[in-house]
Amino acid sequence: MLPGVSEDVEAYTMNKVAIVGATGAVGQELMGCLERRDFPVSELVPLASPASAGKTVRFRGEDVLVQVAGEDSFTGVDIAFFSAGATRSRALVPAARAAGALVVDNSSAFRMDEDVPLVVPEVNPGDLKGHGGVVANPNCVAAILTVALAPLRALGSIERLIVSTYQSASGAGAKAMEDLIVQTRDHLAERPVVPRVLPHPYAFNLFSHDSAIEENGFNGEENKVIAETQKILGKPNLAMTVTCVRVPVLRAHTESVHITFDRPVSPENAKRALESAPGVRWVDDPAANLFPMPVEASGEDDVLVGRVRMDGIDDHSLNLLICGDQLLKGAALNSVQIAEALTATHTQDA
Repeated sequence: MLPGVSEDVEAYTMNKVAIVGATGAVGQELMGCLERRDFPVSELVPLASPASAGKTVRFRGEDVLVQVAGEDSFTGVDIAFFSAGATRSRALVPAARAAGALVVDNSSAFRMDEDVPLVVPEVNPGDLKGHGGVVANPNCVAAILTVALAPLRALGSIERLIVSTYQSASGAGAKAMEDLIVQTRDHLAERPVVPRVLPHPYAFNLFSHDSAIEENGFNGEENKVIAETQKILGKPNLAMTVTCVRVPVLRAHTESVHITFDRPVSPENAKRALESAPGVRWVDDPAANLFPMPVEASGEDDVLVGRVRMDGIDDHSLNLLICGDQLLKGAALNSVQIAEALTATHTQDA
């Protein structure tokens, strides 16, 4: 059970829940998480672009009509999940707030706003206190990363991070996942491979993350991971460098992490901290060469962590390998966990 989440599910009030971006990959996972976790939904309001008008989504055994998202879509809504990109969030979150809804936003629109908490419930649930009605869900890489880092804070202060990512197609959405499948089939059939979603051939290839290179030489994804990790951990001056790479994997992101502490550390103490941590599953079998892999992490709520070892030069530093489902802990699951914590807090305050 996460900190701040009531164990008494019956204490929750029922909620009218809206999902902006309900037909997208994360929107679909949001509905699945709400079902699996038995979140108290009295009515689901699936919202999407005009292109999805007339479609239905399946929720708790029933087909629910998708409505076009607009400023008048949030009447009576208690909780609104946004997963349709930063532009739609900036346009519609004010209307959702004006209607009285608590907003959990999965876009980058408000993550770095000083008055908007950026929350991973296993890491910084206390930041939810005093929220102004909008809580931001982090970038998927930062969410997965900080779940693994949080228990290691018991070993000492984290002073520096070097992160290399191996990011799956799911991070670019359902169309990128489908394009990877099509390109793979074309490659195996010796047909021309034509990129349709990402800028380079994706099947049997990898390339620097497709976000734009910014003035500091890092791309947009790398800058997000740095800034958001610093905010989630409450360490604005944490030294970090990140390299993000897109790899031909359908689902689940992998991260190689080098961590430097302010004191000597040991793999044994790190293992003990990680094995008992919420949201973490220890995967480490050297004899079988079995460590965190996307094929094991896909569809799983936990972040897989393993291959913890000393730096080899510096006794203040550890290396580890982590892997998490970008659509779940990196997006939908974390959003629902935030809503659970918000609902529990409101129930307790009532």
